[in-house]
Amino acid sequence: MTRSMTLILTLTSREVVGRYRGSTFGLLWSLLNPLLMLAVYTFVFGVVMKSRWTMPDQQSATHSTGEFAVILFCGLIVFQFFSEVVSLAPGLIVGNANYVKKIVFPIQILPVVSAGAALFHAAVSLLVLLVFAYVVFGHVPLTIVLAPVVLAPLIVMVLGIAWALASIGVYFRDMSQIVAPLMTATMFLSPVFFQRASLPTWLQPWLSLNPLAIPVENFRNVVLFGVQPNWMALGSYSIIAIVMAFLGYQFFQKTRRGFADVL
Repeated sequence: MTRSMTLILTLTSREVVGRYRGSTFGLLWSLLNPLLMLAVYTFVFGVVMKSRWTMPDQQSATHSTGEFAVILFCGLIVFQFFSEVVSLAPGLIVGNANYVKKIVFPIQILPVVSAGAALFHAAVSLLVLLVFAYVVFGHVPLTIVLAPVVLAPLIVMVLGIAWALASIGVYFRDMSQIVAPLMTATMFLSPVFFQRASLPTWLQPWLSLNPLAIPVENFRNVVLFGVQPNWMALGSYSIIAIVMAFLGYQFFQKTRRGFADVL
């Protein structure tokens, strides 16, 4: 177990550093990317579209461009983590065919490594968010300590999805092309750009079918609004996440026997 964890950490570090190798700013891009993304969305949704967000107390709405941008960016952090892992998953095994041919190499850790790299980028984005949140709102709520609790079920679920897609991607190479538009749809159909309360009453329960809905709403509540997570929704989501992770892992283990033949 210790050896596997060491290998995961080593490969994750290599993945993060390797992604920026050869670029002028190197690892600094992990900080610049979220800053640029925040600037773009601030201009588009705050300045051009003049979007506003109703605060949890239902008594007030955001009054400044900065407030809406911070709230929007908070949801995007969750989406970017999910999207990065899921989008890369279909090509994980195909892109690391050399590992498949090494009998002693535990290829099942590749999705874990991918998730680890995505978590690093999410952590950097969160640091950027907290700085801007402090500037805009004047404080960071104590409920921020619950952020890992809120994100843990999403991490478990995304691993299950990644194991399944990594396996499917070996036998069906078009999977990457299918996942791309699905990620776009998932983003615009999740409460990243809108609030659940803005939907018709009959449609609001259906929003929870989106795997990002509950994590985005709870993450935003604990990181920005100082509101406790919806524990009942989080508990149900956690059970589903564990089941999906188990099924995804089992599917991967059963289908991996043919990887070497196909690759």
